[in-house]
Amino acid sequence: MKGVELTKMMQELNLKNATPDIDMSDKIITTSEINRPALQLAGYLAHFDNERVQIIGYVEYTYLQQMSEEERHFTYERFISSKIPCVIFSTMTTPTEDMLKLAVQYEVPTFITDRTTSSFMAELIRWLGVKLAPCISIHGVLVDVYGEGVLITGESGIGKSEAALELIKRGHRLVSDDVVELRKVSDVTLVGSAPDITRHFIELRGIGIIDVKTLFGVESVKNTQAVDLVIKLEEWDKDREYDRLGLHEEYIEYLGNKIVCHSLPIRPGRNLAVIVESAAVNHRQKKMGYNAAEELYRRVQESISRKR
Repeated sequence: MKGVELTKMMQELNLKNATPDIDMSDKIITTSEINRPALQLAGYLAHFDNERVQIIGYVEYTYLQQMSEEERHFTYERFISSKIPCVIFSTMTTPTEDMLKLAVQYEVPTFITDRTTSSFMAELIRWLGVKLAPCISIHGVLVDVYGEGVLITGESGIGKSEAALELIKRGHRLVSDDVVELRKVSDVTLVGSAPDITRHFIELRGIGIIDVKTLFGVESVKNTQAVDLVIKLEEWDKDREYDRLGLHEEYIEYLGNKIVCHSLPIRPGRNLAVIVESAAVNHRQKKMGYNAAEELYRRVQESISRKR
């Protein structure tokens, strides 16, 4: 089952570990949803999603504190023994000694954050949503061109890496070469990134592996980027008719999300970097409400109407 390691969550979100004696090496989070256990602390355990991260904020904490010591011990033990992955205390709240003893007894890691409950919940849901998003790996190159995530695909050896290198020299940023990991973070957004082992590297046939970050500086690379446009490089086929106007968008689907896709025929002498730049800017312009193909069509129709 796919999951996020608790230790990684603790490090990424700067959580203070209040139960260092608990071994967290094999503990993972399997859902991006979280829970504030108000009803559970009140005794209602039906429909309790105990696989979620549990967050105790100021309201839940003060509710426990107004109980007698015996009642609080019984209530918290009933909650902490429900096989939950972890508990996080937020908004400057701190677990009492008896709470920590119960956490160690039932091996439930307990963390503390100084952040307010609402802001921390939003950040935690966003972070878990990205880490646990459905993910696929595809063969291609992902580049940030003028803020647009351009995914360049095509057969091996067709020139994807060379085009990416030229784009980098023109001031754009590399996200991933050869293998791109795509994560579906929402129904409209795919985020691409590089595998850890190949991050910031490009393979050039005849030269070998180059480190883009070292050669061109940190401004030439980026760790993640939303995919806005796909450019598919193809060998030129003289018998095929290619789109010359762009009135109708073509799409490609990844993980159920549709992304605009352009098929780009390759011939000697074509400057791929300039074409990719133009495609990215044109796509950005369309998102802002202006379509050059539609404007040309409108002018032609007006010219025909005047002649009539």
